[in-house]
Amino acid sequence: MTKKSYAMHVSMIVGTTVILLLFIFILVGHHRGMPDRARMDRGALLSSATSVAERIKPVGQVSVLAAQTKPEPVKNTVAPPPSRDGQQVYQASCVACHGGGIAGAPKVNDKGQWAKRIAKGVDTLYASAVNGVQGSAGVMPAKGGNPALSNAEVKAAVDFMVARSK
Repeated sequence: MTKKSYAMHVSMIVGTTVILLLFIFILVGHHRGMPDRARMDRGALLSSATSVAERIKPVGQVSVLAAQTKPEPVKNTVAPPPSRDGQQVYQASCVACHGGGIAGAPKVNDKGQWAKRIAKGVDTLYASAVNGVQGSAGVMPAKGGNPALSNAEVKAAVDFMVARSK
């Protein structure tokens, strides 16, 4: 080991030791008065006019008698949603695919795409829309992917699209 590297090694050890001793000194100085502070805090609490019973008294009371009474049944106050017309259903659910021809969906107002479907009959169109279809021409999820729609709403949307595409 050369003189220079030895001196550098010693200075690193001395520097680390000084930093460690400084940290210990600060830590001990900070915590030196802790037991006295805890005694002072406890003394202030115990010297107040309130008794232990006053400080630990319950803040509430449970009435078991009220819990034993039979609750009245809750009445269903939610009214069923009003049925929407075909155009409203189309705008809310169908336009996403039938407006742009996505996934093979025939575009509304495109007579050529709708002609062969209309020729199969309205009952076939209803069944395809309500139950869904998967074929080489594309995919139609049941109720257009919106299970919240009623069968009547889906049929109204089909009627709307057919009327616009004849």
